[in-house]
Amino acid sequence: MENPEVAVGSCSAHDDENLCSYRRHLSISQEGLLEDQLRRKLKFFFMNPCEKFWARGRKPWKLGIQLLKIAMVTVQLVVFGLSNQMVVAFKEENTVAFKHLFLKGYMDRMDDTYAVYTQTDVYDQIFFAINQYLQLPNISIGNHAYEKKGAEETALALCQQFYKRGIISPGNDTFDIDPEIVTDCLYVEPMIPLDNTIVGKHNLNFTLDFHRLVMVQLKFNLKAINLQTVRHHELPDCYDFTLRIVFDNKAHSGRIKISLDNDIEIRECKDWHVSGSIQKNTHYMMIFDAFVILTCLASLILCTRSVVKGIQLQREFVSFFLYYYKKEVSFSDQMEFVNGWYIMIMVSDVLTIVGSTLKMEIQAKSLTSYDVCSILLGTSTMLVWLGVIRYLGFFQKYNLLILTLRAALPNVMRFCCCAAMIYLGYCFCGWIVLGPYHVKFRSLNMVSECLFSLINGDDMFATFAKMQQKSYLVWLFSRIYLYSFISLFIYMVLSLFIALITDTYETVKHYQQDGFPETELQRFISQCKDLPNSGRYRLEEESSASLFCCCNGCSEHM
Repeated sequence: MENPEVAVGSCSAHDDENLCSYRRHLSISQEGLLEDQLRRKLKFFFMNPCEKFWARGRKPWKLGIQLLKIAMVTVQLVVFGLSNQMVVAFKEENTVAFKHLFLKGYMDRMDDTYAVYTQTDVYDQIFFAINQYLQLPNISIGNHAYEKKGAEETALALCQQFYKRGIISPGNDTFDIDPEIVTDCLYVEPMIPLDNTIVGKHNLNFTLDFHRLVMVQLKFNLKAINLQTVRHHELPDCYDFTLRIVFDNKAHSGRIKISLDNDIEIRECKDWHVSGSIQKNTHYMMIFDAFVILTCLASLILCTRSVVKGIQLQREFVSFFLYYYKKEVSFSDQMEFVNGWYIMIMVSDVLTIVGSTLKMEIQAKSLTSYDVCSILLGTSTMLVWLGVIRYLGFFQKYNLLILTLRAALPNVMRFCCCAAMIYLGYCFCGWIVLGPYHVKFRSLNMVSECLFSLINGDDMFATFAKMQQKSYLVWLFSRIYLYSFISLFIYMVLSLFIALITDTYETVKHYQQDGFPETELQRFISQCKDLPNSGRYRLEEESSASLFCCCNGCSEHM
């Protein structure tokens, strides 16, 4: 037989490996086969799961695993959420109980206004808290106890901070002060038995120089056990409470604000025993969590495999296009091979695996990272449900939202960058000018929240009404500031933002009726007229292997 005509090509050391593979000695007929095969391979790659099943009989494992994972992850999140709610409720209720126990005359919702104004009231509040601490076992209706270090119970620390030296004479408009802060502490041990002893100034060597006083702080530690979880077939946790009662006199304004802070740490109980079937339920939940981890691991492997295949096919197509058409593939066409949905599912799988592992450790009482676990599981569940949109996008009547978001995103990002400059300018201006006169402008974070609420039309009248009128100039400025912000953002910025989305939506609807503009990649694939059920795709792998074998043989004979 005569040798077929060949197209001679050469490869340099700098050429891509895939490009070199096309520069083998191929006949014209073999080149045509390669081009048809690549078109068919690309068309199969961009098919939906149903079309792939018709084309090669491949079962949609990824789709099945995603549906199973949605159900399992949602059930897991609900179970953990109910458990986490009990933990949060226990923390909040204990904090409220401590405020009523240790703050004299405290009533609910008094945190911003709870203060004292006389020296006698300051001493009364301090010694009231100390006596309540000493009598805690007899007065508390909760299972609170003192923290122990060895056999001894920890003491309450009573500390005062004051200026090192200070002679203040407001009547003469003179002062002499050393701003160095000095801290002086004394410790009160829990008295057992109590014998109804009342602690006061007479048995504690404690006095305050209010002219130099900056702050008084009472610090003590308590412990408790959350028993309510037993009723929900969960093992209880042990809690460490670090309480700080702060008397803040930094302003020296005649008003000393009082606050109680409660730092909570959850620990594994050292020795416990619970009768009944709680341990069995814990084991069943851990088995379920392990099954969730295995399902997510299978999903992660399948999605990683699909992403890797997409990148390999991208490199093959780029090399083919460069060799046969002498053209570079555009970046947008190259990104079509990188499936962002798969990457999002992979991220959700990793978060679910880590979160499920933490949940198992929490159930085994080896860890107590409830907040970290809730963030991981909550984020992963959100991404799993968002991943369902990918499969709805295969149907023309359901993919309008996806197409609109995808088309509008670049313009929306550029628009938001410009709007953010105006928004930040108003934030800084409102904070520095209105902050001293308006409670909603006291910090940058509060200013941003207030302005964002105004954009959405929330709480407008209250924002205007709460502005103090002590300075007429600032009050007048606040009106100009608020009216200009609301007019600019609601009537212009927000309207333009909505118009931007609406315009994109109308464009996408028009394309759905008349057809989308074709890219070079789509035009290349559209030349393949083989239907999914034609049977040509089932033979692709065999023909691919024989073709490249033939190609290698030809090159060896040359």
